[in-house]
This record gives sequence, C-alpha cells and structure tokens, in this order.
Amino acid sequence: MKSFTYFQPTEVRFGCGRIDEVGEVVSRLGQRCLVVSTPAVDLTVGIFESIKCRLSSAGIAYAHFDTVVPNPTTECIAQGAVLANEFKANVVLGVGGGSSIDAAKAIAVEATHPGCCWDYLYFKQKPTEKTLPIVAVSTTSGTGSQVTQVAVITETATKTKSAIYHPNIYPKVAFVDPSLMVSVPPHVTASTGFDVLCHAFESLLHPTASAYTEMMAWNALRLVARYLPIVVEDGTNIAGREAMAWADTLAGLCIANAGVTLPHGIGMTIGGQCPHIMHGEALAISYPEFTRFTYPWAIEQFAKMGRIFDPELTNLTDSEAALRSCEALDQFMRQIGMRLNLKDFGVSLEDVVAIADHSQILPDYKNNPRIATRDEIYEILMRSFSRV
Repeated sequence: MKSFTYFQPTEVRFGCGRIDEVGEVVSRLGQRCLVVSTPAVDLTVGIFESIKCRLSSAGIAYAHFDTVVPNPTTECIAQGAVLANEFKANVVLGVGGGSSIDAAKAIAVEATHPGCCWDYLYFKQKPTEKTLPIVAVSTTSGTGSQVTQVAVITETATKTKSAIYHPNIYPKVAFVDPSLMVSVPPHVTASTGFDVLCHAFESLLHPTASAYTEMMAWNALRLVARYLPIVVEDGTNIAGREAMAWADTLAGLCIANAGVTLPHGIGMTIGGQCPHIMHGEALAISYPEFTRFTYPWAIEQFAKMGRIFDPELTNLTDSEAALRSCEALDQFMRQIGMRLNLKDFGVSLEDVVAIADHSQILPDYKNNPRIATRDEIYEILMRSFSRV
C-alpha cells in the first residue's frame, strides 16, 4: 500500500433536522453573519426564512446577500464582499448548492484581503488566516463544496473559470441535512447527482488516490448507482435523499484529498465559455467520449465501475468489463436524463474551438491516466457536439 496523507478540518453535521443547530454553531464563530445564497424562489424561501429565524434566536445579527448567480462571477463576489464589509460581518454562512457555498468562500477571502478574489487563485497569492470563518449549509447533493478547500469562480471578461484552492477556505462546519433537499427539481437532482458520480470516479483515477479516498469513492459510486434514479423519479424519497447527501459528502471528501481529471478541466472551460450550462451538464456532455478515451489506461478502475452500474459484467474479464463499462455508464445517463450534447445548449462551433483552446489552462487534464492533447480534446468535444 502506498503512503498517503489525509486531511479534513470540517466538522460535518449530517442528518435530517440538523439545520436546527445552525444558530448555535454560527454563534461560536461570530455574532455578525453574512448569509450568502441565490435569490429566493418558492422552493427555497422557506429554507432561508427558517435559517434566519434560528440565527435571530441565537442572538446573531445578519445581512442577506441573495444575488449569487450560477457559476458565480468576480462581479458577484465583489458585491458580496462590499456588503460583508459594510455590515462588518465576522462569519459567512453559505446556503445552497455549489454556487452559493463557493461564493461564500470567495467573499470570505475578498472581504478580508487586498485586491479581489481573482488575485487568490490556486497559482497566485494564498488566502491568509484573516479569511472570515465559513459555515456551509448544502441544499443539493452535487459539488461537495461543503467539505472542500475549493471555491470555483468565473471572470466574465475573459470567460475563464478557475478556483481558489487553499485550506483556509475549508468550511468550519458543514450542515448536510437531507430534509432540505426534497424540493430540488428532477433535472437539478440529476445534474448535481451526476457531479457526485464524477467526483467519486475521477478521484479513483487521480494519481494521488489513496486507500482512504478509494474506500469512500467506491461507496459513493454504489450509492449513486442505486439511489440517484430513485430521487430523480421521486424527490420526496427521504431514504434516497439521505443516500445521495452522504454520497455527495463522501465524494467531496475524496476530491479534497485526491482531485479530479480530464472531464473537470473540459467541464470548467465549458462553464466559463457558456455560463448557462450547469456544471453537472458540462460534465455529462463530455463523459461518454472521456470514458472511451481513457478506459484502456485504467482497466481495473473502469471494470469495477462498470460492474457497479451493470452487474451483468461481473463474470467478464477486467478488460471486457472495462470496455463495456462505457455503455453501462451511457445507459445510466440515459436513465437519469443526462445524455446531453453541446448543440442542444446552443453552443456554436466557434465556441467549441475556444473551449478546446482553453481546456488545458487548468491542470486537471494532467491527472488523467491518459493525458489528452489540445487536438484530442477538440475531437472529444466534436464527438460530443451533436451526439444523440
């Protein structure tokens, strides 16, 4: 067994009803809280009001920055940081999916440091201990952001999507309360759930995968295979929501200590170029071609994954099961409505060229068992353009 290091500083409070403890938890970290979320809609207004009530009951003053956009931008983060400073916030509470929690992390950095959040990307300056403490409340099962040191942001002017990556932006506490997820619409459930699958599987392919992350990743994949179709069909199935919330948390713990590979580099670039495409959708667009491009270089992992999604592959050799795992995953994607292509999202051929040109800016492609050239990424995108 190869040596490894595993680190996780986030306190995870998992289970239905745990959101009742949010006031007590936040009060340990500060008395002036900036709540960060997307705009309230019918499905979320009750969640936001309930959280605010609990903050008030704990004697916490709060301001609500409720204009987070999907694929949060540097402009969005700047607005939130201004409000945080005007309000003199000393703790940030991100409530929602990955966009809200990532925005909360980036605001916690920009509000306490010179310049803007974009100055603190993973290859630039490092956020210091001045970063405001962060509490995360996840309302979807997808990005795992509630347990990671990553905040994904987009610079609108350059159509570039990148990330702050530093231990100082790990949430201090993560609330994973499946009862908050029962109202998530089917397609959002499928898209975020597919992101869980990608995090788990890509962490298994990553060069820094370890016995610890592999244990969690295989567990997460089994939960996704069994329960994601159930909650796409019936979002009120609380056992399914619990399973997916746990799978999301496990997969987040995996990528916090291992990482992701080629599809995330491509998917992040798609999101930067075409911000109307959700992250899970961007991943699903390239996944069928990614699996066929990669499986011969990771036979063992693909074979085991294939047997999870199609038990009929159990008696085949690893080589045969790895080959057929691609179709097994295709079929699963069809089942949950995630068999997607670029053309259906209005992506132009000019966009495809731009995406291919920028997909090697982030280092994720280097972590793939088979490293793709720019032209090979372009071929993957073109085969994904009008796929049926």
